[in-house]
Amino acid sequence: MRMRTFHWLLLIGSSLLVAAACSRSAPQPEYRTTATVKDIMDSMVDPNADFLWDSVATIVTAAGTEERAPRTDEEWTNLRKHAVPLIEATNLLQMPGRHVAKPGEKSENPGIELGPEEIEMRINQDRAAFMNFARALHDAVLPALKSIEAKDVKGLSDAGEHIDTACENCHLKYWYPDQFKNLPPPPKSTN
Repeated sequence: MRMRTFHWLLLIGSSLLVAAACSRSAPQPEYRTTATVKDIMDSMVDPNADFLWDSVATIVTAAGTEERAPRTDEEWTNLRKHAVPLIEATNLLQMPGRHVAKPGEKSENPGIELGPEEIEMRINQDRAAFMNFARALHDAVLPALKSIEAKDVKGLSDAGEHIDTACENCHLKYWYPDQFKNLPPPPKSTN
């Protein structure tokens, strides 16, 4: 009886060792990148940033002036639901192995912005800078989230400017770095 128990224990122990060795020899990635940078921008960054920017505004028309700002708990809660995915999108952008666009996808604004292949090449040439831009966006959204949680309209408005700057800084380096090269020089001063 003891011999059988020993054999079973030996068999189970050997099986566990083989399973452990196999799992070490073929490590699975902790995550898999499915969406492209463009997908994340189109589905997470742009709509959520737009929602935050549009939440505080002064709109002047012929009919009058409209002051837009969140007032109810429900409006503040809804804003938070847009700030959190925007912050987390910055982490998704930093994941290694993520492509800028799907193979064969073209620029939506040729002549203004670079093509996806060129953007990806520039990101890969200076990945550290791209990571810093993603972190800068994360850091710009944090005050917006804090302002939302404090129900601080002015803080939310101020944070919106920093979010815009963080986005533009990255776009100027990767998406449309040559945009200002084709503009005519400013007129010379007559003074």
